Amino acid sequence: MAARAKSKLKAKAPPPITYGVHPGVAMVQKWVGELKQKTGRTLEEWCAHIQKAGPEDLPARRQWLKSKYKLGTNTAWWLAERADGQPTWDESPESYLAVAPTYVEEMFAGPKAHLRPLADALMRLAMEVAPDVKFCPCKTIIPFYREHVIAQVKPATNSRIDFGLSLGPDVPFTPRLKDTGGLKKKDRITHRIEIARPGDIDVEVEGYLRAAYDRDA
Repeated sequence: MAARAKSKLKAKAPPPITYGVHPGVAMVQKWVGELKQKTGRTLEEWCAHIQKAGPEDLPARRQWLKSKYKLGTNTAWWLAERADGQPTWDESPESYLAVAPTYVEEMFAGPKAHLRPLADALMRLAMEVAPDVKFCPCKTIIPFYREHVIAQVKPATNSRIDFGLSLGPDVPFTPRLKDTGGLKKKDRITHRIEIARPGDIDVEVEGYLRAAYDRDA
């Protein structure tokens, strides 16, 4: 009994899961840097102008920016929220990393809480496949990145995770390896495997994850 207890004490704790900065942050920072050249105002100037001349209601403010200044939908939404004093997750690496754990907690709250260990197991599997894989949570998914997204965890229902994979057109679909519609939509995530229990995370899943990683070399 003593030997067994000693063995348990020596058992390694699972490695911690950390999050990397989403690539979208760098894209937004580049966009902010080019805002003056493209729109005539810096971010600070837009915020001051919106607060002074724009509607107070957020939806009306978005529409005002689109109709009066011919800004695109994404630009109008981002500026409207930023001028409202709402920090955005993609504003800086620090703001993203501060909110990323909250996204994961909210994603697996309530009836989906029992799926969190499956998500953690998939991330730890990816860490075994390659230590340079990054996990960059969004509000509804956890993408896995090498240079580009190679896989993603999505709690699709209260009873399962859809583990999406970037495998491309050369890997055939099977009853287990399902079509996401990504090939037709030209999305990177082309295949998915349903994960409902720990036993579903097997050598086949590992093999497909390795293939997705290698494909992004």
